[in-house]
Amino acid sequence: MTLQYILFDLDNTLYSPRYGLELNVGRRIAEFLAAYLGVSVEEALDQRRAQIQGYSTTLEWLMAEKGYADIEAYFKAIHPAGEADTLSPDPGLRDFLKSLPLPLGILTNSPKEHADRILAKLGIGDLFTHIFDIRWNGFRGKPHAQAFRRALNALGTIPERTLFIDDTPRCLVGYCALGGPGLLLDEENAYPAYPHPRIRDLRELTGFLP
Repeated sequence: MTLQYILFDLDNTLYSPRYGLELNVGRRIAEFLAAYLGVSVEEALDQRRAQIQGYSTTLEWLMAEKGYADIEAYFKAIHPAGEADTLSPDPGLRDFLKSLPLPLGILTNSPKEHADRILAKLGIGDLFTHIFDIRWNGFRGKPHAQAFRRALNALGTIPERTLFIDDTPRCLVGYCALGGPGLLLDEENAYPAYPHPRIRDLRELTGFLP
């Protein structure tokens, strides 16, 4: 079936994990959890690991399991204004994305303000027709099937006609279960046993286009 659209994850997909942005996000999440739960960072992370299965994000878990409700305070703590400062414009990435023969969109489990900062720093924000963030998905993001379906419905397409690229195996597994083609971007070879298509560099995705 002919592809109509390319849908990207944002973090560690449109920029390299070597920048450490996601490590910093993880550190802020751990510190926030420890303060909110009133326990050590280690215990907070242990609780999350034990209970987060079935949830798309730490926020979704907090809301469902811990009674958390102040969504904007959470985002302000986890995604501060200067979070993208280590990034810089990427003309090579911009030229590559512009060369792709299909329209492009983003599906992220982060809030829109985070996505806007990242895309602005990379200089590619104008290249995407849509940015579907975690608020747009009612705080139930990937790998929930409804997160993919809502985005695809908004785009007027179906999984079989949409190539999805992400750096997280469980998100790709969720998407492939709907019948769509997915690519795992595994720059650091962290998932050598992943059983579905896998690339080490974003530019390799052209090998999966018509």
